[in-house]
Amino acid sequence: MKKETVAKMIDHTLLAPTAGIRDIVKLCTQAEAYHFASVCINPYFVAAAKNELSNSDVHICTVVGFPLGSNTTEVKRFEAVSAIKNGADEIDMVMNIGAAIDCRFNDVETDIHGVVCACREEAERLGRKVIVKVILETCFLDDPTIATACQCAVRAGADFVKTSTGFAAPKGIDGNLLPNGASVHHIQLMRKTVGADFGVKASGGIRSARSAASMILAGATRIGTSSGIQILDAWDESIEIPETVR
Repeated sequence: MKKETVAKMIDHTLLAPTAGIRDIVKLCTQAEAYHFASVCINPYFVAAAKNELSNSDVHICTVVGFPLGSNTTEVKRFEAVSAIKNGADEIDMVMNIGAAIDCRFNDVETDIHGVVCACREEAERLGRKVIVKVILETCFLDDPTIATACQCAVRAGADFVKTSTGFAAPKGIDGNLLPNGASVHHIQLMRKTVGADFGVKASGGIRSARSAASMILAGATRIGTSSGIQILDAWDESIEIPETVR
């Protein structure tokens, strides 16, 4: 797979609470130079990123209900519409994780659908297209819950399911931290559940070309990472990705 193809699968990400405007400008400059799919940033910086990338094909992605997913649907809808007005092309919303754990999947689906509808309505009003990705926070969920949450996202009209925020801190029974990012197993499960034509985004802990390749081979069509430059610089173009995975 060519580097330029991989670049268009990467959301160049900076969601750190300490990020300032100079960091965002640098991120945008890098994304434009490397032809990444998008920059993924906090909502406060969307307008500034739009200004920086006004003559670029790099999308602006932002987060909604982040990182806990426990805001009301009304708040998430407001966040999403505000971000789109400011220039966002892609919305990564956190689903209601607690509702999913409680098996209240009607609430999960209704929440996603509410945000999707708000995004579609605002995008249509502005004559634009907006992509909606649903963050599941897979590190907190068992396989049946992940599969059902994916089904909720599909029925609700979203465009992607996404593994992680990168901000979760799951702990084992011994109190030690557990992995909180994407795994090959979860990507395979998500791909199997949503089918071939739905987006799957792997995010959290993807810092090397080998890790990115393993996620793409498992079925990811988008990679969320703050290590996009390192991944591309080390990418081996002899890696063959089956057409059914792309």
